Amino acid sequence: MNKAKKNASSASKGVSPELDTPTDLPPEAVKKISDSLNVLLADAFALYLKTKNFHWHVSGRHFRDYHLLLDEQSEQIFATTDELAERVRKVGGTTLRSIGQIAKLQTIKDNDEPYVPAREMLRELMEDNKKMAAAMRKAHETVDDLDDVATAGLLENFIDETERRTWFLFEASRQIGGNEA
Repeated sequence: MNKAKKNASSASKGVSPELDTPTDLPPEAVKKISDSLNVLLADAFALYLKTKNFHWHVSGRHFRDYHLLLDEQSEQIFATTDELAERVRKVGGTTLRSIGQIAKLQTIKDNDEPYVPAREMLRELMEDNKKMAAAMRKAHETVDDLDDVATAGLLENFIDETERRTWFLFEASRQIGGNEA
């Protein structure tokens, strides 16, 4: 491809010519997929940090169990970030570059409270994971419409992991007869 044609192709995708990754997807599809995955990526970073925050600040009689659960879940969430970002690059897009960009795109709300009771932490994270699963399903619909089976497969695995986290958080936060389970 000559330089002028390559620069025009890169510009239509919103990508610097130096980062233009070859793809058979049309530029509009690259933009839709990248935009969708970048929001998921921003939310993954937000959820990761919130989960670590709660991991560091949990207290109470179930401290050890909750501390370990939240550490395990935060590691799993963090593991999705590289795969999401690399998927954006594989399809020819560009991904997040800063904490500021994460803050602009994230839909998962931060929690900066000085103290949050353990059960409330678990419930908040459960709701955030449910929101994340719903966003992944929406992104899955987008990539399905664009015949991006690789991204769809990746999202299917992440949805399953997110549903598992939601289930564990639900069970850990249940109250039986008004008492902590």
